[in-house]
Amino acid sequence: MGAALAFFVALFTEMYVFPLTIYILTGVLGSRYPALNPFSHASGHLWLTFLGGGATMMVVIHLISNGLVIIGFMIMWKGWKLIHGARGELATSGPYAYVRHPQYAGLFIIMIGMLIQWPTIITAVMFPVLVFVYYRLAKREESEIVKQFGEAYRRYAEKTPMFIPKLGSKS
Repeated sequence: MGAALAFFVALFTEMYVFPLTIYILTGVLGSRYPALNPFSHASGHLWLTFLGGGATMMVVIHLISNGLVIIGFMIMWKGWKLIHGARGELATSGPYAYVRHPQYAGLFIIMIGMLIQWPTIITAVMFPVLVFVYYRLAKREESEIVKQFGEAYRRYAEKTPMFIPKLGSKS
């Protein structure tokens, strides 16, 4: 959780306090992209700078980004609700029918949404690190779950992916 919190703190600190990515890119890309202004909030939207498009592109970026964030939170909420409602039983329905770790998958979707909305150097570097950290956490949790549910969990894990659902099939 600390690593995820660091991701969001870095993202919002850069978004509203100190635009490190813009300062770096202004020096590196300033002649190629003269629109980069380290004192402009709008220049912080790298997709607008690189892809152009103005207000229309901003709306598209925000619709995609916000949609992913909402979907991620919904997946996390559904997963949380099922796991806590299972009362010690193995949860295999709802989002658990598609992935073994829907809360983490939802968190990854939220982070992707935030990267689409406001990509920064720090968060782009942190994202794969966070995925790795949560992958290791999921593996550690699974070893505990196997102790609790044994063969039932092993069968479930064989047919259900960890984070990314199989396209076109329900486990």
